[in-house]
Amino acid sequence: MITIDGLSVSFGAVQALRGVSMSAETGKITAVLGANGAGKTTLLRTISGLKEPATGSIRMDDRSLIHERPENIARMGVGHVPEGRGVIGEFTVEENLRLGAMMAKVPLQAGLDEQYEQFPVLGERRKQHAAKLSGGERQMLAMARAMIAKPSVLLLDEPSLGLAPLVTAQLMHTIHDLCGSNNLTVILVEQNASSALRIADHAVVLHLGRVVANDVAANVAANEDLRQYYLGMVE
Repeated sequence: MITIDGLSVSFGAVQALRGVSMSAETGKITAVLGANGAGKTTLLRTISGLKEPATGSIRMDDRSLIHERPENIARMGVGHVPEGRGVIGEFTVEENLRLGAMMAKVPLQAGLDEQYEQFPVLGERRKQHAAKLSGGERQMLAMARAMIAKPSVLLLDEPSLGLAPLVTAQLMHTIHDLCGSNNLTVILVEQNASSALRIADHAVVLHLGRVVANDVAANVAANEDLRQYYLGMVE
């Protein structure tokens, strides 16, 4: 379980997060929603140790993540799939997965076999360069590279960015399955609020770095004010 309390983060004079408090439970998907500039990506980068907070706490169960180096947080079991996927185009699918397996808790071949079973298309393209994959396939590769290290927490930053609606729907289904079959704590940052709310258990809405809603996903989806003013979900 991830528990965040009073988290504030600044970039010089700009305050990106302002006293954010939230939690993400094991085996559930917590969607973090909001417009561009709301602080969503900053939140994930702070959890994974890429940005130092000014104030507040982040705990994974009984362990503090504050002041830990990113590689140590990854070893604790936090997998981070950044916006833009971050796969290496010049490497094959399997070479990308081998990079993710450097901190794996299972033997390499067992880890590869597990990811090829979870993502069959990657098994079919294991010798293909990542640059030749479709956008949806590259996103699957980015998730598989994180999953091969057997994380207990998975941070996903805008996984549907640039994908067609049908591919987005398939990807969200995959995220839902990953969470359930691996008992993951998933924090899903998305601008595509409607897609995220369909699979999320809980939702947090950020606006200018502050939490404006923190509720069951179905309640957020049904709230017309949130839909119109913060999520851009106009009927």
